[in-house]
Amino acid sequence: MIQSLLIANRGEIACRIIRTARRMGIRTIAVYSDADANALHVRSADEAVHIGPSPVRESYLLGDRIIAAARETGAQAVHPGYGFLSENAEFAQAVIDAGLIWVGPSPASITAMGLKDAAKTLMQQAGVPVTPGYLGEDQSPERLKAEADAIGYPVLIKAVAGGGGKGMRKVESAAGFADALLSCQREAASSFGNDQVLLEKWVTNPRHIEVQVFGDSHGNAVHLFERDCSLQRRHQKVIEEAPAPGMDEGTRAAICQAAVRAAQAVDYVGAGTIEFIADGSEGLRADRIWFMEMNTRLQVEHPVTEEITGQDLVEWQLRVAAGEPLPKAQHELSINGWAMEARLYAEDPARGFLPSTGRLERFDIGPSYRTDTGVEQGAEISPFYDPMIAKLIAWGADRDSARERLAETLEQTVIWPLKTNAAFLVKALRHPDFAQGRIDTGLIGREGEALLPAAMPSCAVLEAAAARLAAPGPLAGFRLNAEPRRDGWFLLDGSPVTVALGASADREMLHSTIVAEAGQSWLLTPWRAGGSGSGEASDGAILSPMPGRIIALSVAAGDKVAKGQKLLTLEAMKMEHSLVAPFDGTVAELDTMEGGQVSEGALLARIMKAQED
Repeated sequence: MIQSLLIANRGEIACRIIRTARRMGIRTIAVYSDADANALHVRSADEAVHIGPSPVRESYLLGDRIIAAARETGAQAVHPGYGFLSENAEFAQAVIDAGLIWVGPSPASITAMGLKDAAKTLMQQAGVPVTPGYLGEDQSPERLKAEADAIGYPVLIKAVAGGGGKGMRKVESAAGFADALLSCQREAASSFGNDQVLLEKWVTNPRHIEVQVFGDSHGNAVHLFERDCSLQRRHQKVIEEAPAPGMDEGTRAAICQAAVRAAQAVDYVGAGTIEFIADGSEGLRADRIWFMEMNTRLQVEHPVTEEITGQDLVEWQLRVAAGEPLPKAQHELSINGWAMEARLYAEDPARGFLPSTGRLERFDIGPSYRTDTGVEQGAEISPFYDPMIAKLIAWGADRDSARERLAETLEQTVIWPLKTNAAFLVKALRHPDFAQGRIDTGLIGREGEALLPAAMPSCAVLEAAAARLAAPGPLAGFRLNAEPRRDGWFLLDGSPVTVALGASADREMLHSTIVAEAGQSWLLTPWRAGGSGSGEASDGAILSPMPGRIIALSVAAGDKVAKGQKLLTLEAMKMEHSLVAPFDGTVAELDTMEGGQVSEGALLARIMKAQED
């Protein structure tokens, strides 16, 4: 058995691995960057080693520093978690060459399944059905465009080294192909160091079904059933569940057996996930489910599989890495109940889900079945990393009870001052189509506005909060020769609101209070004259919505622009964000350059509104 383990990761997954390792009596070593010096995973481990500055390219992506930390601390094994170097075959080989145990598949398996085009070819040879598309080596824009035209629109452009929703673009028509290809390649090169792409036929009513597989060094391979990850926004998973709604036993057997064949085709050892795309237009059918890719690591959504099978997948990883056989045979595994997971992010749905960074002054999760997190109250959500706050997992005897339990947990969650997607998640869970299991990957995109949370709390909740801030006493609201005033003026997150007030005697006086409802939180304070105001959206100022790097300028000073026209592209959190003109006009100022780093709120450009005739 492994005695000491270095975790080459951070945040939630590092904390998750530490919990299991501690239960197994394994000494844990964390690594951390400057931004994570006081992070929960650092304080939870038995030992911690500083590996560099905050940017991932200068810390968590430097394999040599991580291996040096393992040697320095006497670690016996390295667990990569997910993301960062978890699917990097060169790093896996370097760990092995250093005489350490690599908690993951062999470098050969990672290489075989790491590039989507090569993996699809391998799966075809293994008899696993794959999605129609183009996997060729000719990456010229002309050839790719011709192949896309032949496949028929819409098509999906995917980075061959992609993952996590990055390096993917849906193209609706031939006219938009060139721009989408360039953007996809640029994002892929930035995120993965590889700008090669493949093309896939866009499935009209797609379901994302994936199967958890496990192999050991003794030739055994099993599956731990399927998960449904169809509820997605911009190709990123939002809510995951296990098992998949609408899955019959015959289809389950077919897809799970195909997943095991896929793992056996590369002599797979450790935890892996075979991802399939299903055409759900006629329900789930084995002949309408195709291989997409394999993730050669533990998945973010692995807890739902743990909850329905009763197995600890991190423990399985550690035992298999130590040379032990799989803890269970296939006939010993079964499904018990239903589990759902929601990814709680620090992001603002009202501002296009832009990341919300800063200090968690208030962090109260509602009554939950299971919470996996890497932060606690007082922690900083940094602009350097993924803004996930926690994974909330609910289990129930059936799908509806798991769904309701998860929604209730999110409804009672209070986080401030950061904005979160909690209320958005509640609306998604309570959407009639999702509640009935009528889901596909386009559900969120179609519903759009209907899933966005309310801009303000309900009148009843706001009035109850305002009453705690109103001046107490029998003369409250008194006006000479007039009816007493029954409303008051307040600031809700800095914006003025008028709130109806009831009786005001014997109230506790507060300087401010947090108003919480359905997963959203606002700060309510008494209104005071002379407060600073913010510029109107109509003033033409284009401000940076978050810290990031300017990667493309689409206009120059003096250019005439139309409303909605792209002005520049900002890269932040490894994603590209386009900033557009708010109205027709002229670029009066352009205060940035390509490659420049900008802070949140920085003035990037100013548009002078066109004069009306």
